[in-house]
Amino acid sequence: MITYGPVPSRRLGRSLGINNIPAKTCTYSCTYCQLGRTNDLTIEMRSFYSPKQILDEVTAQVRDALSNDEKTDYLTFVPDGEPTLDVNLGTSAALVKELGIPLAILTNASLLWHADVRACLHQMDLVSVKVDAVSSKIWHRINRPHGSLEHERVMDGIRKFCEEYDGKILTETMLVNTIDYQGEFEKIAVFLKELDIDKAYVAIPTRPPAEDWIRPPEESVVNRAFQVFADELGGDRVEYLIGYEGNEFASTGDPERDLLSITAVHPMRDEAVGELLARSASDWSIVDRLVHERQLVELEYGDSTYYMRALPGRTSSAQ
Repeated sequence: MITYGPVPSRRLGRSLGINNIPAKTCTYSCTYCQLGRTNDLTIEMRSFYSPKQILDEVTAQVRDALSNDEKTDYLTFVPDGEPTLDVNLGTSAALVKELGIPLAILTNASLLWHADVRACLHQMDLVSVKVDAVSSKIWHRINRPHGSLEHERVMDGIRKFCEEYDGKILTETMLVNTIDYQGEFEKIAVFLKELDIDKAYVAIPTRPPAEDWIRPPEESVVNRAFQVFADELGGDRVEYLIGYEGNEFASTGDPERDLLSITAVHPMRDEAVGELLARSASDWSIVDRLVHERQLVELEYGDSTYYMRALPGRTSSAQ
């Protein structure tokens, strides 16, 4: 199946997916990939599906969505592999763009050093790039790239693309339990600031990963990444992607729902939590109960106390 959705996406609203790459044909074999290990590890761009086939299937899916009163905010190239391996990506993008719906792509950014790939992505209205590490050693441990990929070349490709591109740029940084991130968050944050991105997402594995020893890191690690990124980029340009798709910013009058939904996206300082509770005439006992039930986690960073939603896949207390 080439198309699916539209499905809800925090980054993209209602996204209709375009699966332009066969399963597990990729430039990386990431330890955390929900699709398992890569069985076709390659950097060779080639043809997989014809642009006409992609257009026909996307057109049919859009019509079905319209007939069911389903809103589509983006047509998104988000396949079961790396979308930029498709040599016909540019042609397919040009065809589906005629449907009048904004285009997005989620890429691991490993081929952005290639001028033709960067040119294809200029047709997109939104590009999300993966930046799991800026240190070569950590990049190799997490992403397990094809042997011919050079880390600095990949980083330069991301820089060049961001300099040239005038659409919306998002980044995603996946955190896992097996990495000592000492100093790495600061390096990533500085790199992201150079790119002048619109939003940086801090993510964790929320589905079964390729390797059974991969887990989300402790909440304290995730919170530290958020705070370091926010210090460089500004808090309004950093969000979590930790698997909770709630009504994250609306005040519903239900303080428990609001706390869990907001802290799934942004950690809240204790004074902000207090203000939220006051608006619904609630007291701190709600917070104490959610911490006790391990739905909410209390963390220290700098001179402040923060609260964030407990991460899926973890049962131990944050250190």
